[in-house]
Amino acid sequence: MDTTNLLRLFNLCIFLNLNLVFSDSPNVPIGIHPLDEKYFASEVINCKDGSNSFTRDRINDEFCDCVDGTDEPGTSACPTAKFYCRNAGSSPRFLFSSRVNDQICDCCDGSDEYDGSIICPNTCVLGGHTELKRLNYGSKINRFGSRGTKQKRLGFNGEDTFQKLQGLKVLIFIQVILIAFLVFLCQCRWRANSRRRNPR
Repeated sequence: MDTTNLLRLFNLCIFLNLNLVFSDSPNVPIGIHPLDEKYFASEVINCKDGSNSFTRDRINDEFCDCVDGTDEPGTSACPTAKFYCRNAGSSPRFLFSSRVNDQICDCCDGSDEYDGSIICPNTCVLGGHTELKRLNYGSKINRFGSRGTKQKRLGFNGEDTFQKLQGLKVLIFIQVILIAFLVFLCQCRWRANSRRRNPR
């Protein structure tokens, strides 16, 4: 395998990884873990705790049919429900559904604030993210009834950010080592091919 084929293979692997990370099934209700997609695919779905069953059209309908909140992962109707943040490019995580559409960006991809009342920037970056603790643009009308200006408040946890930057440095260091190893392998292959062509 020559250098160009190796580079093509490397580029193909990167493309396939990015494609898998950023592909989303359009029929999957918001807030559901990818491993649960088949669970929610049938027309009649049982609550995970076995307390009840519901039809597919009652997922995220703002009414709690299951005690455990199985039917409401994308709304704040059930206090015990869990919302799944995909966070493509970072670490996926679960959060309580009560934090969905509460005008605080809890997921680094902003998927927990999908109702449009607030715009959450996607801060997921290559395996690490700067957690946005508070992003509030305020209301167009303040409590006195007059139109106010939009306010933006950001809160960052310095120690958490430092640890994530350290992790990002380690990730970059590992990538540099892998690229150096790939270059070394290409050079060894090139030398072996040149020795075969020019035997002494």
